[in-house]
Amino acid sequence: MNLPGPIHVGVTQLSSADEKIALFRSLFRGREDVYPRRFESRKTGKSGYAPACANEWVPGICEKPRIRCAECPNRRFLPVTDDVIRWHLSGRDAAGQPFVAGVYPMLLDETCFFLAVDFDKGSWLEDAAAFMETCRRVDLPAALERSRSGRGSHVWLFFDEAVPAALARLLGAHILTETMERRPDLGFDSYDRLFPNQDTLPHGGFGNLIALPLQKNARGAGNSVFVNAFGVPHTDQWAFLSSMRPIPRGQLEQIVSDAERRGRILGVRLPAEEDNERAPWASRILRHESSHRPKVDLRSASSV
Repeated sequence: MNLPGPIHVGVTQLSSADEKIALFRSLFRGREDVYPRRFESRKTGKSGYAPACANEWVPGICEKPRIRCAECPNRRFLPVTDDVIRWHLSGRDAAGQPFVAGVYPMLLDETCFFLAVDFDKGSWLEDAAAFMETCRRVDLPAALERSRSGRGSHVWLFFDEAVPAALARLLGAHILTETMERRPDLGFDSYDRLFPNQDTLPHGGFGNLIALPLQKNARGAGNSVFVNAFGVPHTDQWAFLSSMRPIPRGQLEQIVSDAERRGRILGVRLPAEEDNERAPWASRILRHESSHRPKVDLRSASSV
Protein backbone atom coordinates (compact mmCIF):
# COMPACT_ATOMS: atom_id res chain seq x y z
CA MET A 1 0.00 0.00 0.00
CA ASN A 2 1.33 3.45 -0.92
CA LEU A 3 0.82 5.49 2.21
CA PRO A 4 0.58 9.29 2.14
CA GLY A 5 3.22 11.42 3.77
CA PRO A 6 2.75 14.22 6.29
CA ILE A 7 0.24 16.94 5.38
CA HIS A 8 2.58 19.89 6.09
CA VAL A 9 6.24 18.96 5.78
CA GLY A 10 8.88 21.16 7.35
CA VAL A 11 6.86 23.15 9.89
CA THR A 12 8.97 23.75 13.01
CA GLN A 13 8.95 25.98 16.07
CA LEU A 14 10.76 28.55 13.94
CA SER A 15 8.04 28.60 11.28
CA SER A 16 5.63 31.51 10.92
CA ALA A 17 2.41 31.68 12.90
CA ASP A 18 0.43 31.23 9.69
CA GLU A 19 2.26 28.00 8.87
CA LYS A 20 1.68 26.65 12.36
CA ILE A 21 -2.01 27.54 12.23
CA ALA A 22 -2.39 25.86 8.83
CA LEU A 23 -0.78 22.68 10.18
CA PHE A 24 -2.90 22.78 13.34
CA ARG A 25 -6.15 23.19 11.41
CA SER A 26 -5.24 20.40 8.98
CA LEU A 27 -4.94 17.92 11.85
CA PHE A 28 -7.46 18.97 14.50
CA ARG A 29 -10.43 19.31 12.17
CA GLY A 30 -14.00 19.12 13.41
CA ARG A 31 -17.10 21.25 13.02
CA GLU A 32 -16.05 24.57 11.49
CA ASP A 33 -19.39 26.33 11.79
CA VAL A 34 -19.23 26.28 15.59
CA TYR A 35 -16.66 25.68 18.32
CA PRO A 36 -16.77 25.37 22.12
CA ARG A 37 -15.02 27.94 24.31
CA ARG A 38 -13.99 27.26 27.87
CA PHE A 39 -15.51 29.40 30.60
CA GLU A 40 -14.91 29.74 34.31
CA SER A 41 -17.47 31.27 36.63
CA ARG A 42 -16.09 34.08 38.77
CA LYS A 43 -18.81 33.46 41.35
CA THR A 44 -18.56 29.69 41.75
CA GLY A 45 -15.17 28.87 40.21
CA LYS A 46 -16.80 26.16 38.14
CA SER A 47 -15.58 25.69 34.59
CA GLY A 48 -16.86 24.09 31.41
CA TYR A 49 -17.34 24.70 27.72
CA ALA A 50 -20.13 26.42 25.80
CA PRO A 51 -20.62 27.02 22.07
CA ALA A 52 -19.06 30.38 21.14
CA CYS A 53 -21.96 32.67 20.27
CA ALA A 54 -22.13 36.30 19.13
CA ASN A 55 -25.27 36.78 21.26
CA GLU A 56 -23.92 35.28 24.46
CA TRP A 57 -25.22 37.21 27.49
CA VAL A 58 -26.75 39.93 25.30
CA PRO A 59 -29.66 41.32 27.40
CA GLY A 60 -33.07 40.38 26.05
CA ILE A 61 -31.58 37.89 23.58
CA CYS A 62 -29.49 35.35 25.49
CA GLU A 63 -31.53 33.34 28.00
CA LYS A 64 -28.87 31.07 29.44
CA PRO A 65 -29.10 29.06 31.56
CA ARG A 66 -32.89 28.80 31.20
CA ILE A 67 -32.54 27.84 27.53
CA ARG A 68 -29.68 25.65 26.35
CA CYS A 69 -27.51 26.96 23.52
CA ALA A 70 -28.45 24.09 21.20
CA GLU A 71 -32.13 25.00 21.58
CA CYS A 72 -31.87 28.79 21.52
CA PRO A 73 -33.74 30.51 18.64
CA ASN A 74 -31.41 33.52 18.90
CA ARG A 75 -28.14 31.64 18.67
CA ARG A 76 -25.43 33.03 16.38
CA PHE A 77 -22.61 30.57 16.63
CA LEU A 78 -19.14 31.77 15.74
CA PRO A 79 -17.14 29.73 13.19
CA VAL A 80 -13.60 28.41 13.50
CA THR A 81 -11.17 30.85 11.90
CA ASP A 82 -7.40 31.33 11.85
CA ASP A 83 -7.87 33.98 14.53
CA VAL A 84 -9.67 31.50 16.80
CA ILE A 85 -6.72 29.11 16.56
CA ARG A 86 -4.28 32.00 17.02
CA TRP A 87 -6.10 33.03 20.22
CA HIS A 88 -6.05 29.46 21.49
CA LEU A 89 -2.34 29.02 20.85
CA SER A 90 -1.50 32.42 22.36
CA GLY A 91 -3.90 32.04 25.30
CA ARG A 92 -5.69 35.39 24.78
CA ASP A 93 -8.45 36.63 22.50
CA ALA A 94 -8.54 39.96 20.67
CA ALA A 95 -9.82 41.65 23.83
CA GLY A 96 -6.99 40.23 25.93
CA GLN A 97 -9.25 37.78 27.76
CA PRO A 98 -8.13 34.20 28.56
CA PHE A 99 -9.01 31.92 25.68
CA VAL A 100 -9.25 28.12 25.46
CA ALA A 101 -10.98 26.44 22.53
CA GLY A 102 -12.25 22.94 22.02
CA VAL A 103 -13.52 21.12 18.96
CA TYR A 104 -16.65 19.15 18.14
CA PRO A 105 -15.19 16.12 16.31
CA MET A 106 -18.36 14.90 14.59
CA LEU A 107 -19.41 16.72 11.43
CA LEU A 108 -23.02 17.23 10.36
CA ASP A 109 -22.84 14.18 8.08
CA GLU A 110 -21.67 12.05 11.04
CA THR A 111 -18.09 11.75 9.83
CA CYS A 112 -14.84 12.82 11.47
CA PHE A 113 -11.24 13.66 10.59
CA PHE A 114 -9.67 12.19 13.72
CA LEU A 115 -10.12 9.72 16.54
CA ALA A 116 -8.94 10.57 20.06
CA VAL A 117 -8.71 8.16 22.98
CA ASP A 118 -8.86 9.56 26.49
CA PHE A 119 -6.90 8.09 29.43
CA ASP A 120 -7.19 9.39 32.99
CA LYS A 121 -6.10 8.42 36.51
CA GLY A 122 -2.71 7.29 37.80
CA SER A 123 -1.93 4.65 35.19
CA TRP A 124 -2.65 6.90 32.20
CA LEU A 125 0.91 6.96 30.86
CA GLU A 126 1.49 3.22 31.02
CA ASP A 127 -1.92 2.45 29.50
CA ALA A 128 -1.58 5.07 26.77
CA ALA A 129 1.95 3.89 25.93
CA ALA A 130 0.65 0.34 25.54
CA PHE A 131 -2.11 1.62 23.25
CA MET A 132 0.49 3.54 21.23
CA GLU A 133 2.62 0.41 20.87
CA THR A 134 -0.36 -1.48 19.43
CA CYS A 135 -0.85 1.35 16.94
CA ARG A 136 2.80 1.07 15.94
CA ARG A 137 2.50 -2.68 15.41
CA VAL A 138 -0.33 -2.23 12.91
CA ASP A 139 1.31 0.80 11.23
CA LEU A 140 -1.11 3.42 12.55
CA PRO A 141 0.63 6.73 13.29
CA ALA A 142 -0.57 8.16 16.59
CA ALA A 143 0.28 11.18 18.74
CA LEU A 144 0.26 11.13 22.55
CA GLU A 145 -0.75 14.36 24.29
CA ARG A 146 -0.58 15.03 28.02
CA SER A 147 -3.95 16.59 28.85
CA ARG A 148 -4.60 20.11 30.19
CA SER A 149 -4.78 18.85 33.76
CA GLY A 150 -1.52 16.92 33.52
CA ARG A 151 -3.34 13.95 35.06
CA GLY A 152 -4.30 12.17 31.85
CA SER A 153 -3.68 11.96 28.15
CA HIS A 154 -5.21 11.81 24.69
CA VAL A 155 -3.99 9.57 21.90
CA TRP A 156 -4.79 11.15 18.52
CA LEU A 157 -5.12 9.35 15.18
CA PHE A 158 -5.64 11.50 12.08
CA PHE A 159 -7.39 10.48 8.84
CA ASP A 160 -6.64 11.71 5.33
CA GLU A 161 -10.35 12.32 4.71
CA ALA A 162 -13.56 12.47 6.71
CA VAL A 163 -14.63 8.92 7.64
CA PRO A 164 -17.83 7.67 9.31
CA ALA A 165 -17.64 8.22 13.05
CA ALA A 166 -18.88 4.67 13.60
CA LEU A 167 -15.95 3.33 11.57
CA ALA A 168 -13.41 5.44 13.47
CA ARG A 169 -14.79 4.27 16.81
CA LEU A 170 -14.65 0.63 15.72
CA LEU A 171 -10.97 1.19 15.02
CA GLY A 172 -10.51 2.56 18.53
CA ALA A 173 -12.35 -0.38 20.09
CA HIS A 174 -10.22 -2.81 18.08
CA ILE A 175 -6.93 -1.23 19.19
CA LEU A 176 -8.15 -1.37 22.80
CA THR A 177 -9.07 -5.03 22.31
CA GLU A 178 -5.64 -5.89 20.92
CA THR A 179 -3.84 -3.90 23.60
CA MET A 180 -5.67 -5.62 26.45
CA GLU A 181 -5.01 -9.00 24.84
CA ARG A 182 -1.31 -8.20 24.47
CA ARG A 183 -0.95 -6.64 27.93
CA PRO A 184 -3.25 -8.56 30.31
CA ASP A 185 -1.15 -7.22 33.19
CA LEU A 186 -2.62 -3.77 32.59
CA GLY A 187 -6.07 -3.19 34.03
CA PHE A 188 -6.75 -0.24 31.72
CA ASP A 189 -8.58 1.44 34.57
CA SER A 190 -7.45 4.78 33.13
CA TYR A 191 -9.39 4.36 29.87
CA ASP A 192 -12.17 6.95 29.76
CA ARG A 193 -13.70 7.34 26.32
CA LEU A 194 -13.35 7.73 22.56
CA PHE A 195 -13.87 10.92 20.58
CA PRO A 196 -16.16 11.06 18.64
CA ASN A 197 -18.20 9.73 21.50
CA GLN A 198 -21.19 8.62 19.41
CA ASP A 199 -21.89 6.89 16.10
CA THR A 200 -24.56 9.43 15.21
CA LEU A 201 -25.12 13.10 15.92
CA PRO A 202 -27.59 13.78 18.77
CA HIS A 203 -30.77 15.44 17.52
CA GLY A 204 -30.30 19.21 17.68
CA GLY A 205 -26.90 18.84 19.36
CA PHE A 206 -23.20 18.87 18.62
CA GLY A 207 -21.89 15.63 20.06
CA ASN A 208 -19.15 15.54 22.70
CA LEU A 209 -16.30 18.01 22.56
CA ILE A 210 -12.60 17.62 23.24
CA ALA A 211 -10.20 20.36 24.31
CA LEU A 212 -7.69 21.39 21.65
CA PRO A 213 -4.00 20.88 22.49
CA LEU A 214 -1.11 23.33 22.76
CA GLN A 215 -2.99 26.13 24.55
CA LYS A 216 -0.34 28.52 25.79
CA ASN A 217 -1.23 28.69 29.49
CA ALA A 218 -1.47 24.90 29.75
CA ARG A 219 1.81 24.57 27.84
CA GLY A 220 3.43 26.89 30.34
CA ALA A 221 2.58 24.34 33.04
CA GLY A 222 4.04 21.51 30.94
CA ASN A 223 0.61 20.22 29.91
CA SER A 224 -1.41 19.97 26.69
CA VAL A 225 1.82 19.04 24.88
CA PHE A 226 2.83 15.98 22.88
CA VAL A 227 5.07 13.51 24.66
CA ASN A 228 6.87 10.24 23.99
CA ALA A 229 6.09 6.90 25.62
CA PHE A 230 8.02 7.99 28.74
CA GLY A 231 6.03 11.19 29.12
CA VAL A 232 8.86 13.43 27.93
CA PRO A 233 7.68 16.30 25.68
CA HIS A 234 8.99 16.34 22.13
CA THR A 235 11.62 19.06 21.81
CA ASP A 236 9.92 20.69 18.84
CA GLN A 237 6.14 20.25 19.08
CA TRP A 238 5.56 21.63 15.59
CA ALA A 239 8.18 19.46 13.92
CA PHE A 240 6.57 16.45 15.62
CA LEU A 241 3.09 17.35 14.37
CA SER A 242 4.52 18.08 10.94
CA SER A 243 5.79 14.50 10.79
CA MET A 244 2.37 12.95 11.41
CA ARG A 245 1.09 10.82 8.53
CA PRO A 246 -2.70 10.79 8.06
CA ILE A 247 -4.27 7.34 7.90
CA PRO A 248 -5.84 6.48 4.50
CA ARG A 249 -9.49 5.46 4.61
CA GLY A 250 -8.65 2.25 2.76
CA GLN A 251 -6.22 1.20 5.48
CA LEU A 252 -8.78 2.03 8.18
CA GLU A 253 -11.51 0.02 6.46
CA GLN A 254 -9.19 -2.96 5.93
CA ILE A 255 -8.14 -3.08 9.58
CA VAL A 256 -11.72 -2.83 10.87
CA SER A 257 -13.04 -5.37 8.34
CA ASP A 258 -10.37 -7.88 9.31
CA ALA A 259 -10.96 -7.24 13.01
CA GLU A 260 -14.71 -7.79 12.69
CA ARG A 261 -14.16 -10.99 10.70
CA ARG A 262 -11.93 -12.32 13.49
CA GLY A 263 -14.18 -11.08 16.29
CA ARG A 264 -11.47 -8.73 17.56
CA ILE A 265 -13.65 -5.78 18.55
CA LEU A 266 -15.01 -5.66 22.08
CA GLY A 267 -18.20 -3.92 23.09
CA VAL A 268 -17.43 -0.47 24.47
CA ARG A 269 -19.56 1.30 27.05
CA LEU A 270 -19.79 4.98 26.18
CA PRO A 271 -21.68 8.05 27.44
CA ALA A 272 -24.97 8.65 25.66
CA GLU A 273 -25.38 12.36 26.22
CA GLU A 274 -23.34 15.15 24.75
CA ASP A 275 -21.48 17.84 26.62
CA ASN A 276 -23.50 20.75 27.92
CA GLU A 277 -22.72 24.22 29.15
CA ARG A 278 -22.92 23.54 32.89
CA ALA A 279 -21.46 20.06 33.17
CA PRO A 280 -19.52 19.39 29.98
CA TRP A 281 -18.68 15.78 30.76
CA ALA A 282 -21.81 14.71 32.66
CA SER A 283 -23.29 11.67 30.95
CA ARG A 284 -25.08 8.40 31.29
CA ILE A 285 -23.73 5.04 30.18
CA LEU A 286 -24.69 3.51 26.86
CA ARG A 287 -23.57 0.07 25.74
CA HIS A 288 -22.29 0.07 22.18
CA GLU A 289 -21.89 -3.51 21.06
CA SER A 290 -23.22 -6.08 18.65
CA SER A 291 -24.57 -9.41 19.80
CA HIS A 292 -21.68 -11.44 18.37
CA ARG A 293 -18.94 -9.48 20.13
CA PRO A 294 -17.51 -10.24 23.57
CA LYS A 295 -18.52 -7.68 26.20
CA VAL A 296 -16.21 -5.61 28.33
CA ASP A 297 -16.90 -2.63 30.53
CA LEU A 298 -14.45 0.01 29.33
CA ARG A 299 -15.21 2.62 31.93
CA SER A 300 -16.32 6.22 31.54
CA ALA A 301 -15.08 8.89 33.91
CA SER A 302 -15.80 12.56 34.33
CA SER A 303 -12.90 14.64 33.08
CA VAL A 304 -10.83 15.17 30.02
